[in-house]
This record gives sequence, C-alpha cells and structure tokens, in this order.
Amino acid sequence: VRLVESGGGMVQPGGSLRLSCVASGFTFSNYDMAWVRRAPGKGPVCVSYINPDGSDTHYADFVKGRFTVSRDNAKNTLYLQMNSLKSEDTALYYCARDDDGLGPSRILEYDYWGQGTQVTVSS
Repeated sequence: VRLVESGGGMVQPGGSLRLSCVASGFTFSNYDMAWVRRAPGKGPVCVSYINPDGSDTHYADFVKGRFTVSRDNAKNTLYLQMNSLKSEDTALYYCARDDDGLGPSRILEYDYWGQGTQVTVSS
C-alpha cells in the first residue's frame, strides 16, 4: 500500500491550492479516505472524509465552504481543493486510508498514511 501526496506549497491568504493523493497497492475504490492535517504544535485533525464512491463527504467546521474533497477512482486519486486559504490552514496535510469505516473522528486508527505535503499560508 502506498499513498503519495502532492500539491502543497506556499500561498498568500485568500489563495487556493489543490492537493492530490495517488494510491497504489490496493483497490482504491473500496475504501473510505480522509485528509488529515497537523499544524505546528497541535495534534492531527480530520479535515475531510469521503466514502468509496464519493457520494458522501464530511468536512470539519473550520473548512466548510472553503475546501472540497473528491476522488477519481479510475485514476486511484484523492483530491482536496482548498480555496480562501487562511494562515491557520498552515499545516502538514496527509491522506489516509480508513480500512474499517471508522469515520472522521478515529483518525489515529487509520491503517495507512502518506508522507504528507506541506501547506503554508503566509503574506
């Protein structure tokens, strides 16, 4: 199993980024997936969560209306479109696989994580 994130970088407040996570080594379309972030000095938080066919999504309150999660099962890829970025969105963003349908709250029990991609929002 491998999850590889990309798309992070430095952006000014109000800007946008699109993160991607390419999955391999398993049947991507069978699994719930999540985007989790860890800000400096803070614990990991689930930003967004999506079910296997993309029909059901969940967002943390602090990103609702700004972030959009999606997936392309034909390309084995998970996406996170981030708009109206704020300085407090600065964090290391990970994609993770939820093999047991645990949901967005039990992130420490997700079985596979990528290496993360850094997002820095600064003027």
